[in-house]
Amino acid sequence: MQAKALRIHAKTRGKVEVKSKVSVRGKRELSAIYTPGVAEVCRAIARRKSEVYKYTNRWNSVAIVTDGTRVLGLGDIGPEAALPVMEGKAVIYKKFGGIDAYSICLATRNADEIVRTVKALEPNYAAINLEDIASPKCFEIYERLERKLSIPVYHDDQHGTAVIALAGLKNALKFVGKGKGARTVVNGAGAAGYGIANLLLHAGYKNLIVCDSKGALYKGRRGMNRWKAKLAGKTNSKKMKGGLKKIITGADVFIGASAPNILSESMVRSMASQPIIFALANPEPEIKREKARKAGAHIYATGRSDLPNQINNATATPGLLRGALDARARKITPKMMIAAADAIAKLVGRRSSADYIVPKLFDKRIAPAVARAVRRAAR
Repeated sequence: MQAKALRIHAKTRGKVEVKSKVSVRGKRELSAIYTPGVAEVCRAIARRKSEVYKYTNRWNSVAIVTDGTRVLGLGDIGPEAALPVMEGKAVIYKKFGGIDAYSICLATRNADEIVRTVKALEPNYAAINLEDIASPKCFEIYERLERKLSIPVYHDDQHGTAVIALAGLKNALKFVGKGKGARTVVNGAGAAGYGIANLLLHAGYKNLIVCDSKGALYKGRRGMNRWKAKLAGKTNSKKMKGGLKKIITGADVFIGASAPNILSESMVRSMASQPIIFALANPEPEIKREKARKAGAHIYATGRSDLPNQINNATATPGLLRGALDARARKITPKMMIAAADAIAKLVGRRSSADYIVPKLFDKRIAPAVARAVRRAAR
């Protein structure tokens, strides 16, 4: 697979290009799309800025912004090395959502500079997608940009992963005959774990404990950043303390957004009956499928595309942003994300099984269904 990936990228010299929507066969066409004709379009937009959505491609343009400090499972590899991932995301947006997305890989790690740069770029885009920025800096940047910009700011690692995880969890719990009261452990309090926990809370899943590398989050625990402290105040009502081995005992659900091979077979065996395992660390999960199954996992999901039940933000994001762009939304709200998750979950319907709790990525129904649901929620 590694050799094939290198060959494809070398052959195409990148995965994206810009194509013209209009034909330019001579001076007449050129004068209409450029000078002197384009001046009239400029005047129309100068008189009323919102006309930019009518006369330019801003209505369908999204910036994918990163500093390259938290790329996939590779870590801090820099903006140049992050570019292939951003191009890949642009391909996914175009294929599944019909969205024109552009890579913006910034040669700075400074939060102030990133916020200032993205704010200056706002006139070009209808939405901003933050991607692969290390936490907790990513939370600060997201919150500041959401306050400053008049267009949606979307953090895919946080929000996209949360949407598809919620969709999968709804169907998984339904399949095993459990509900929102199921005791759920989210392991990892970075972007994905934080986003998943927050959306689950908004959706009414209250029996929730979040763990980081130091153990369970609980109100009053020392050394937490303000985002972890916020989660601690809304979860773990019994203030359970200790590491994952202790916290996982008796749990119905494990959702991992953390590190490879940290969930053991004995931990799975210590869970409640019909345990649900979402091992989402990528590319190596918290526990491999065969080990989880051997230990009694009733439902197993992962972020990998070569296994059933792929919990991947690429399933949710194109349709979610398509709906937000079509509705000219100013923000991506929890209500919109829950609507997106519900739409994805419903596509599985009565055909659900232990190996089918979310539709497959190439299911053509996903993006249109999600876009419709998000448009309704936005309006």
